[in-house]
This record gives sequence, C-alpha cells and structure tokens, in this order.
Amino acid sequence: MKAEDGGRHGPGALTEDQAARMLAGMNEVIRAGEEMRRLRTEMIKLFAGFGWTQDTIARITDMSQPAVSKQITRRPADEPTPHLEPALDQPDAAWLEGRLWALAEEVAEALAAARCARFVGALARGRKRFTPESTDELRRLLEADLRLGAAELPAAVRAAYDEISRGLDGGPKPAAAGSAPASVRRAVARQLQRDRLRGDA
Repeated sequence: MKAEDGGRHGPGALTEDQAARMLAGMNEVIRAGEEMRRLRTEMIKLFAGFGWTQDTIARITDMSQPAVSKQITRRPADEPTPHLEPALDQPDAAWLEGRLWALAEEVAEALAAARCARFVGALARGRKRFTPESTDELRRLLEADLRLGAAELPAAVRAAYDEISRGLDGGPKPAAAGSAPASVRRAVARQLQRDRLRGDA
C-alpha cells in the first residue's frame, strides 16, 4: 500500500512525519543514555586505575559491587590504565571544552536570560556535541552573557573564560599518550571547573 498524506498508512494512523517527530525526542534521550553508560564505564576504569576498591566505586557510582566487578574484569588484561592528571590548567581540546561547559552551566544558572542556557540544556540532553563549530558557538553565547551580565557574575567566571579562550585561540594541544578518553577528560574538567568556581577545590 502506498503511503499518502505525509506517510499515512491507514485510517486514523499517524503519518510517518508525525511519528518521526514524536520519536525524535525519545531517540535523543536514548542516545544520551547510551553515551552516559559508556562514559560511566570509562570512569570506572579510571577509578580502578586510581587503586580504589570495587566497594568504593560501587558506592560512588550507585551500582552493585558485582556490576562494578563485571565492568572491571571485562577490560582486557593488556589494556593500559588510562592516565589523568587532575590539574585544571591543561591544554588539550577536551579539557578546555569541559571547562567551557562548566562556565556555561554556571552562567545559565546565575543569569535569568542567559543566552547560553539553551545550549547547556542541549548538551545535557545529548542534542549537542562538542565540535570546533559548536565550541565556537558556545563561546559567542558566553561572551554575550559575560558582557551583558558582568555586574551579576563573579570576576572568577570572566577570568576563567579568558584563560580557556587563550588556550582555544592558541590551538589546543593533543592529550598526552595514554591519557583517559576525551569524554572522560571533558567530564572531569567540567567538574573540576565547577568546584573551583564554587570554592570547593
């Protein structure tokens, strides 16, 4: 049967276009969930490399100890332990992107009409990913927010943005050989930057 009326297949049915639009949001959530599961797996490898016990990792990841053990034993014996230096000032792209993301989150929470708020929401839902183009877009939005909301934002936010911008403008350096994956570096940098801005680090 040939689909007509935007892909309608039968009386009272949704059109294919309607179904596609309805499922688009669900698919974004599913993709984001899959990416988060992969990231959690990489984080577990990192924590194991720190020498943390499986009980500790289970507690902080809200997983059962057998589930953590399964994740760790699934890792090939000859796979090197990922390296990560928890220093805020690092020059690779993923690290700088994570710091930029943290700044955008802080600004979106601090300013009622932050221009970067929608971008931050899209990152959280997996609708946006970091590319050179999207990073430039986020920088433009942040620059506008920093200019218009200067009186409401702590000076530390502007100082951090200037430092990150210098790193991005100078051409990010590659991460050191054996470093943790980009997704892990981005996530850790994001948390460290937020902690620094809030005085927790």
